[in-house]
Amino acid sequence: MKIITLLTLLLTASVAVAADKPVHLFILSGQSNMQGMDPETGFMPEAKKLFGDEEVVYIKVAKGGQPICRWLDEWVAIAKEKGLDEKRIKRIHRDGKVEFYQPILDQYKEMLEKHPEFASVTFCWMQGERDANGGGQPAYKDALKLLITKLRRDLERPDMNIVIGRLSDAGQQKESWGAMRKIQMEIVNEDPSGAWVDVDDLNNREKDGKVINAVHYNRPEGYITLAQRFARQGYALIKGKQPAEDGRPTK
Repeated sequence: MKIITLLTLLLTASVAVAADKPVHLFILSGQSNMQGMDPETGFMPEAKKLFGDEEVVYIKVAKGGQPICRWLDEWVAIAKEKGLDEKRIKRIHRDGKVEFYQPILDQYKEMLEKHPEFASVTFCWMQGERDANGGGQPAYKDALKLLITKLRRDLERPDMNIVIGRLSDAGQQKESWGAMRKIQMEIVNEDPSGAWVDVDDLNNREKDGKVINAVHYNRPEGYITLAQRFARQGYALIKGKQPAEDGRPTK
């Protein structure tokens, strides 16, 4: 009887300790380069190393080739306000579906059932190539700022951190591409809970004896490094440390 009572007490104590352990949630979202990032091979090992005994969980909503309007109902109105013509709006918006915002809310709700309280929530965003190629950059800053605002509101996390992966140097011959990189940095610099990740060194590869900057990163090392940088910049924000200013944190 005493053994059973002791086992019960030990089990209760271990459950209580687990319940008291801080839980940090990361939301991973974007288009192809986020889709190509496997959180289990880069992100989670790094996060576990950084956070130690604290728990880290994630949700992921990403799909290749998607413009930001797939996350935002208000995009068309923003695009019109910023002067995009109907032809360009239709080319970017296509069938008009907003597919990826509600899944973030749904997965968040499911996570809350397992973890009723998060010590922190961090939104990691790797997207923008489709908008830059389609000439959607005039609407991008307002659109991304609104997306962040809506997530903070709908998740009831006004303290949500943001880590933005800046577009690589693959398309810098295009004016729209350079403008998009500048916009992403402006959003980070204007948000006190923001940091960025540099990817310019993750996409260099040799083709026909020449080094090219590809849109997609090198496998697997490029995506592992991308995941590690997201984890490290998020950790710095959560712990009140200074994120790496060059977007390439080493620890």
